[in-house]
Amino acid sequence: MLYSLARPLLFSLAPERAHELTLSLLKSAHRMGMMRQSIASKPVTCMGIQFPNPVGLAAGLDKNGAYIDALAGLGFGFIEIGTITPRPQAGNPHPRLFRLVEAKAIINRMGFNNDGVDKLVENVKASKFKGILGINIGKNADTPVEKAVDDYLICLEKVYNYASYVTVNISSPNTKNLRSLQSGDALTELLETLRKRQLELAEEHQHYVPLVLKVAPDLSAEDIEFIAKQLLQFKIDGLIVTNTTLSREGVENLKYADEAGGLSGAPVFEKSTACLAAFSKALDGQIPLIGVGGILSGEQALAKQDAGANLVQIYSGLIYTGPTLIKDCVDALKSS
Repeated sequence: MLYSLARPLLFSLAPERAHELTLSLLKSAHRMGMMRQSIASKPVTCMGIQFPNPVGLAAGLDKNGAYIDALAGLGFGFIEIGTITPRPQAGNPHPRLFRLVEAKAIINRMGFNNDGVDKLVENVKASKFKGILGINIGKNADTPVEKAVDDYLICLEKVYNYASYVTVNISSPNTKNLRSLQSGDALTELLETLRKRQLELAEEHQHYVPLVLKVAPDLSAEDIEFIAKQLLQFKIDGLIVTNTTLSREGVENLKYADEAGGLSGAPVFEKSTACLAAFSKALDGQIPLIGVGGILSGEQALAKQDAGANLVQIYSGLIYTGPTLIKDCVDALKSS
């Protein structure tokens, strides 16, 4: 209700300004004990973790982990923060975030703007949140793609003790050549190296933190088959399907449709769900799947579950429908 009143005001602002304002208002409301949403308990065990409900916040909203407690008050079953990189970086030049309101879509080319992994760890340590926290890791823009694995290792080592699970983001379209890590020897080297380090860290810290891969929806059948085999070979703990798309199907001729960047929101739903179903078939229940992309209703969350998702995540849908979307999704999903 509150969000439906605030939305016209927020939509009158530049998208990135609205993003910042929403988070700071949410933080203030949380401090005053407002903006708490009671969500039905619908526990699900996945990757060896018990989630209070299967609806999570996708990475990208809270890049630095500065708003964890306020976001937790909305009733998410889990929260994913990041994408974080070893060193702080400004991201791409402004403007870099665009609303395609008629299509309930967003195009972003943020470029992993963040305060660096050390700042994120500080923020996590300062939060009171005791729930399930995913930390999404990436590489700095000026790190050559041949050395990408070094950046992922730095982040994995630094966040390991503070994450419930760690997501390896190789699918943002806004960091040059990042998506090349989804194929061939580059993927093999990345997964093999990170898996080896994960097992060493589990031994060192005497606790195991699952490693999850996040992929793009713009994959061929051959890509899906190859990635699935690699995930099984290296025993990766989970897969997030999907990131944003480079396709402009469903937004042709709309204002901002020609802006460079990844498209999210309603138009990516069909493509990301088809990708999810293909991975579900290829992996045959051996690796948990987190379905994300274009969920704007409880019914669409259920469609992700029916396509093979064990958990779902939302982000763009929140911007168009508000926090009641979390409750709608939890209510619609079947208990596992």
